[in-house]
Amino acid sequence: MQTTAVAETPKSGRSRDVIELGGAVVLAAVVGFVALKVIGAVDWPAFNTSNVTRSLTTLGQGVAIVVAAVAVVAYRYGRSRTWTSLMSSLSAALLVTVTLGMPLSATKLYLFGLSSDQQFRTEYLTRLTDSAHLADMTYDGLPPYYPATWFWFGGRFANLVGMPGWEAYKPWAVLSMAIAAALGTALWNRMVGVTTGTAIGLATAAVTLVYSSPEPYAAVLTLVGIPMTVVAASALRGHGRLADGPSPLNRTGWLAVVAVGLFLGVSATVYTLYTGLFAGTAVLMAIGYLIQIRLANRNAAVPDDTLHSTRRAEYLAVVIRLGAMAVIAGLVALIVWAPYLMRRVTDPVASSGAAQHYLPENGAVVGLPMFQLNLIGVLTMVGLIWVLLRLGKRTIAAAIGYLLLGIIGLTCLSLALTAIGTTLLSFRLEAVTATALAAGGVFGVVEIARAAVGRFGDIRTAVGILAAVCGLALAQSIPTHLSSEITTAYTDTDGYGERADQHPAGAESYYPKLHRMIREQTGRPANQNVVLTADFAFLSLYPYWGFQGLTSHYANPLSEFEKRAKTIEDWSKATSTDGLLDKMQTVPWRAPDVFLFRYSADGYNLRLAEDVFPNDPNVRRYAVTFSPKVFDDPRFTVTELGPFVLVVKKG
Repeated sequence: MQTTAVAETPKSGRSRDVIELGGAVVLAAVVGFVALKVIGAVDWPAFNTSNVTRSLTTLGQGVAIVVAAVAVVAYRYGRSRTWTSLMSSLSAALLVTVTLGMPLSATKLYLFGLSSDQQFRTEYLTRLTDSAHLADMTYDGLPPYYPATWFWFGGRFANLVGMPGWEAYKPWAVLSMAIAAALGTALWNRMVGVTTGTAIGLATAAVTLVYSSPEPYAAVLTLVGIPMTVVAASALRGHGRLADGPSPLNRTGWLAVVAVGLFLGVSATVYTLYTGLFAGTAVLMAIGYLIQIRLANRNAAVPDDTLHSTRRAEYLAVVIRLGAMAVIAGLVALIVWAPYLMRRVTDPVASSGAAQHYLPENGAVVGLPMFQLNLIGVLTMVGLIWVLLRLGKRTIAAAIGYLLLGIIGLTCLSLALTAIGTTLLSFRLEAVTATALAAGGVFGVVEIARAAVGRFGDIRTAVGILAAVCGLALAQSIPTHLSSEITTAYTDTDGYGERADQHPAGAESYYPKLHRMIREQTGRPANQNVVLTADFAFLSLYPYWGFQGLTSHYANPLSEFEKRAKTIEDWSKATSTDGLLDKMQTVPWRAPDVFLFRYSADGYNLRLAEDVFPNDPNVRRYAVTFSPKVFDDPRFTVTELGPFVLVVKKG
């Protein structure tokens, strides 16, 4: 059966779509926020020391599946699609909220705590909580290079609820994914009905949590991007069936074209790798349609003049639709990217950066989740088979097929680029592969179920119960998949100097006092000070500007990371106060107002990072040591606190 993903609808139909899509977002936001508040109001035991929250997580997941079942049954018995779709969307949002919110209920930190990549992500949210002005997460005076939209809205959320950025990271991550899951489910419901759409919404939410939840903005794009890929396939074709090929320009669904353009534009301000994938997939679709036009018209029994005219009109229609998407996407993307691009063009300083210099083992192979020996492996294998069998018959299968082709293309290009010293970080695409195939797997299971009903009679109840049990099995395995990430959230020291598992806090427990001392000694708020430190979690908690970033891979290409590192090494060789101050006055960047060192027997220590790609790990840590006598001068205030040495430059 042919499914037309998106088409122009009567006014009443559009109103219903607005209610379903907009209502899903609002309902997920309200219910998710309230649920997180309720969960956070109880003093739960730590997830890594007790199974209590694990038990309640499973119970909550069961409730989400029950809500989904009620929506499906009500829809099948003729209840309004609008409210059953809203209930369906709510079930997906609840699944996300309870699956992440309950295991993390006793900590203020998100998955991976303040370790690894979460340091710079938290730093970015802290920066954009302090000010709505787009700015680099670390370097003073630079426009942002890392896409800012998810963090910008996270900053507004933090301001709204009155939380510091680091503390708002967890609820914002969970809430944004819950909203995306609800919106994605509503999109599926609109395309294929509540019965199948609900199942797809839950399946894709669960698989996305397994693969992408540590990187929440990637998860958001995955949940919405896959159904939007189907919208793109329909929008590029225009009104009509897949088998008939692209329709003339006067049969364009312009609402769908605009929606895809807006999505791609927003995506470009959230995650560039995924935007490249989704945009590239749209181009592949357009090429596929152009080939379809060529092959279909070649065999048409019509005069040559008519054939050429029809062919040109259809070619032009596809190109115009794709061009309109590109223009809209570009205009939206420039809202965030314009400051960086303008600086890149006008700044004579040579840029540097190593964002693509990372090649873990899973980046050296093609991601094939369908060969895992678990439920995800089974579901994605069914999805792959369904996509291959329905490519020419179903718009959704064709869209997923083009998406998989785009993933394979980017992966192969990434593998090839390793020969010249870079990558495209293709391992990040496995999450999209698994989620897209999970959606296809649901369609495959639905067809198998229909065949079973035709063979064995009305066994829909048995099929539904079996599907619910499998869904619960998949959902309750998610905390096990994320056990390391959850544990780190409990063992890292938070911004209040505490560990959520009640064990003694680390040296980071001194951060709040160091922050107060800097304010007292400089007389300036954090956002007016530049700090040179290797304790980057300190910059994650407070909106200080950093003189140097965590690693070159996350540093702004305009920051001149390598030159700054050499400058710090040169400063460490100073033997007098005047010598150090002279060196600091000659650098082209704003010099530090504050130094935060670790104390060592040899002096004041900083651990810096160097890019050593193609090695894995791709970062080498090395130490530089400053002589204490350099700071033994009235022009500096030196304070020792625990393992730290705080040096504040006066004036």
